Amino acid sequence: MTLTYCPDPTAADWLLRSRTPATQLTTFGPARFEAFGRLRFIPDPVAPGQDEADADIPAGHPSDITQARRALRLLAGFTSTPQDCYFCVWEGYSDIPLTSNVRHSPLVEIPHRRYALLRGALHDIDAWEADLGRGQPIAPPAFVWPADRRWCFASDVDPHWAGIGAEQAAIDTLVGDAQLDVVPANPAEEQPRYR
Repeated sequence: MTLTYCPDPTAADWLLRSRTPATQLTTFGPARFEAFGRLRFIPDPVAPGQDEADADIPAGHPSDITQARRALRLLAGFTSTPQDCYFCVWEGYSDIPLTSNVRHSPLVEIPHRRYALLRGALHDIDAWEADLGRGQPIAPPAFVWPADRRWCFASDVDPHWAGIGAEQAAIDTLVGDAQLDVVPANPAEEQPRYR
């Protein structure tokens, strides 16, 4: 495994110290960033009350982890510490089996969620499925941030998108990437959601 489990979760204390409301924290990370964006894994709903199963998704659409990986690669250019990053895995993911010693060790705890904290280089996201999913497609990390905290990637289990907080230039880069569907966002506003 290229990522290392952190038995001391204090590296994630900055999330709680941000005093960001819990729902916003789990979907966008701390409110301290200059700009925010939403990486839409699938398009936003086009009708009120639309079910996610009714979304028009073309054949060959990239998986959530594939899209997250591309976004994180682009964000690597906006940190001085790409070799020192943190990754959170929500303990409730059924497709990511956490070992019993990890489940019974200290976890990162924010309201309504608990996470195992992993540490490694940002490029370790390339081995995400091999390391944690036994080679099968799995959910993206719930949080990723570099040690210098220049940005935060947040992918909660409920929304059809991941939130990203960063400097404006980083969000502009993501929005301008033709292989991603990223739109600017205001975390304080209600975001589109499926039923």
